[in-house]
Amino acid sequence: MTEIAHGAVVVLPGEAIVSRWWRTIDKGVLGALVLLFAVGLLLGFAASVPLAERNGLPPFHYVYRQAIFGSMAFAVMLGISMMSPQMVRRLGVIGFFFAAAAVMLLPVLGTDFGKGAVRWYSLGFASVQPSEFLKPVFIIMTAWLMASANEPGGPPGKTISFAVLILIVAFLALQPDFGQAMLTIVAWSAVYFVAGAPIFILTGVVACVGLVGVLAYNNSEHFARRIDGFLSPDVDPRTQMGYAIDAIREGGFFGTGVNEGRVKWILPDAHTDFIIAVAAEEYGLVMVVFIVALFGFIAARCLFRLCSERDTFIRLAGTGLTVLLASQAFINLGVAVRLLPAKGMTLPFVSYGGSSLIAMGALTGMLLCFTRTRPQAEIGDHLLSNGYR
Repeated sequence: MTEIAHGAVVVLPGEAIVSRWWRTIDKGVLGALVLLFAVGLLLGFAASVPLAERNGLPPFHYVYRQAIFGSMAFAVMLGISMMSPQMVRRLGVIGFFFAAAAVMLLPVLGTDFGKGAVRWYSLGFASVQPSEFLKPVFIIMTAWLMASANEPGGPPGKTISFAVLILIVAFLALQPDFGQAMLTIVAWSAVYFVAGAPIFILTGVVACVGLVGVLAYNNSEHFARRIDGFLSPDVDPRTQMGYAIDAIREGGFFGTGVNEGRVKWILPDAHTDFIIAVAAEEYGLVMVVFIVALFGFIAARCLFRLCSERDTFIRLAGTGLTVLLASQAFINLGVAVRLLPAKGMTLPFVSYGGSSLIAMGALTGMLLCFTRTRPQAEIGDHLLSNGYR
């Protein structure tokens, strides 16, 4: 049996798992992910030192933690990428129920760490943000439901996935975490679109999102404050957004120089939400373009390979995960340059954060699994499996 979808790769009987994984993995995407993490560590040396000093810790305390969390994330990524798509689907569906339960229990057992939003579980030595883990497994669950709907006698997967979406978004909004809620809706819409959703349904979803946004603006002071700040023609130079914009402007083309930036000493979230401001100030536009190019390459490469995928579940899940990764990067970058309202979202693999790093390791592991070259059934077998006679 030879590979059909992504090139002619002969499967050798009895070949070791690692050897087959290395031959079939998308090395370009893997290399881009390694570069993103390396950039995150580089920026961590700059952005995390002021935070450590404020907290009375050794200068590179958070850099060491970033390296530990990153190692864990890469172990998760590599382990998942070696699995079969069927195993990833099973683990994703099971993981969804655990992650959803964790998000729903946040109002009772969670904490806000003084930030006004109950998004974390405190473990004493660390904290866990369950919504980060919920996003990728929700996409797996959605893709499985929608793919099952295409099978003869299959369940109404699209309707069920929409009901699950409403439930998840409602609990995310209660935290409140409107950024993660919006990101979840975008990824779900991408899966639904690829699954063949009628345009009027997607239009209805957009209209519902707009209506919910109006209701949130009128009933949530937290949400209204961020929208008002975004719509204001003037930016208060004493706010995080004002400092970030000034840092990006000061950086110019080549930056002010390594460790010469000032914004990291001012912004409390310079190591997470506004890490790109640190990159722009110290390394200039060159570094920003490099980071954007890496995300663009990963998204384009994955979508290109998924275009020739015959398995419906893999095509849907891979597309949703790609859109999820790219959208989160776009939102983080958009907030920093004031294209979007502030949402408190990390830049994947670059920002500091254990939950974000490990969850992104799981997401990219699934994506690498789905884009691996592998044998597939002949086109006739594929048509028969989808009910065509």
